[in-house]
Amino acid sequence: MEITVRVKPGSRRGPFVDETPEDPGASLTVHVRERAVDGAANEGVIRALAAHFGVRRGDVVILRGHTARIKRVSVGGVD
Repeated sequence: MEITVRVKPGSRRGPFVDETPEDPGASLTVHVRERAVDGAANEGVIRALAAHFGVRRGDVVILRGHTARIKRVSVGGVD
């Protein structure tokens, strides 16, 4: 399954995943505590999405947007 997510790095509320149907750019918003430095926020996104969908971290892959706040992500093992 491929999804588009909006990332909120450095969030005090994180880590958690919020469903945002009103956001035209993304289907989920991922709040992570990690800052967007040296890929730390991307790792936080992978951990948060894996926990949200109940899959292994290896099943979550960032396809596009490694340096952007809006990312295209593949989540394996979810139908």
